[in-house]
Amino acid sequence: MSGLSIKANEDRPLLGIGLMLIAYLAFSLIDTSAKWLVLAGMASLQAAFMRYVGHFLISLGMMVRQGVNPTVFRSNHFWLVILRAFFLAASTALNFISVRYLPLTLTATILFSAPIIVCALSGPLLNERVGIWRWSAILIGFVGIVVAMRPFAGGFHWSMLLSLAAACSFSCYVLLTRKLAGKVPVDNLQFYTGLIGTLALAPFALAEWQNPSTSLDWVIMLVIGIWGWAGHELLTRAHGYAPATTLSPFSYTFVLFLTIWSFLVFDQLPGQWTILGGAIIILAGLVIWFRERNQALAK
Repeated sequence: MSGLSIKANEDRPLLGIGLMLIAYLAFSLIDTSAKWLVLAGMASLQAAFMRYVGHFLISLGMMVRQGVNPTVFRSNHFWLVILRAFFLAASTALNFISVRYLPLTLTATILFSAPIIVCALSGPLLNERVGIWRWSAILIGFVGIVVAMRPFAGGFHWSMLLSLAAACSFSCYVLLTRKLAGKVPVDNLQFYTGLIGTLALAPFALAEWQNPSTSLDWVIMLVIGIWGWAGHELLTRAHGYAPATTLSPFSYTFVLFLTIWSFLVFDQLPGQWTILGGAIIILAGLVIWFRERNQALAK
């Protein structure tokens, strides 16, 4: 697995962008696989467990292959590393429950409120200054969430709250990732991401365990963890070849990928309110990115 030293090579932006696109393609395959499995009758938390057990086994195999490094098992920020992994596992579990009831395009739209939530929380939690432009974008972004969810127009479903909770949990994961960046090796973060997700979800998965009914379902259940590990690995490598200010806008291709899979696999296209709400959220996210980029360039 890649280490943080790769950041010294941040001079190949096209390679970084390419890896970023493949990473979000892998992430889109996680959600598509999860929806396939839960519609086939599998418990949502069993699918979430398989996403992490695969991640953990690959991380463990890579670690053994490269030689066991004892620093993987200890960290000066141990509890923050554990909490970070827990927030990601919680986000996955909540998202996998919501995809059972909602179109992938809607869950993706709600999930992409995460950068807006991160910006809102970065002031009180990370002591980052959030000016009027970004606060305005935050408010606009929350308008986009309301438009997509339509709580007062008959289009609301209770699982939308789980999807929003998944976005909040993912935002906490992102904030802790920022806090730990440069302090904890990436190998440690990858290892504990798989380990904590596996341990946290194992009791729920085993209590509701159901063997897949077809060979295709078996394959999808077994590869969902590969998509998870590969996505995070590629995302890490992408940030080694290009700065975050270059890569961030390309994360919105996740919504595009899920729209394609939603149509091809489930014959679902986004409704007009999902498109409008998603457009507002993406606009707000791009405003936040633009302001952060300008501030980074000014330093």
